[in-house]
Amino acid sequence: MMEILIALTISLLFAIGVFQLLRRNLIRSAMGLAIITNAINLFLLAAGAYRGEAPAYVNLAGQRSDALPQALILTAIVIGLGAFAVVLAMVYVLSLRYKTSDSDEVKGLRH
Repeated sequence: MMEILIALTISLLFAIGVFQLLRRNLIRSAMGLAIITNAINLFLLAAGAYRGEAPAYVNLAGQRSDALPQALILTAIVIGLGAFAVVLAMVYVLSLRYKTSDSDEVKGLRH
């Protein structure tokens, strides 16, 4: 039952992120990217469970949790934070230059 709840949560987060990523507002698109990154990290955490009996972040008696998914998620969080900072900086520069955050009104990028 818990696996179904986690799967629904991950899929809902991913769907919200894709919906926001496809919006015309650049700020909402950046937030959608952050939501998708968090959904992927939650998926990696859920996929790293020890034979499905215990979560990867809990060390029960006699069961050793695998450190690889935790290290992968930590690396993904750091890389995602850096990528999100670059995207926010690009959105900031575009909004200063074109005085809008609507991606349809940003012209001159196709040349």
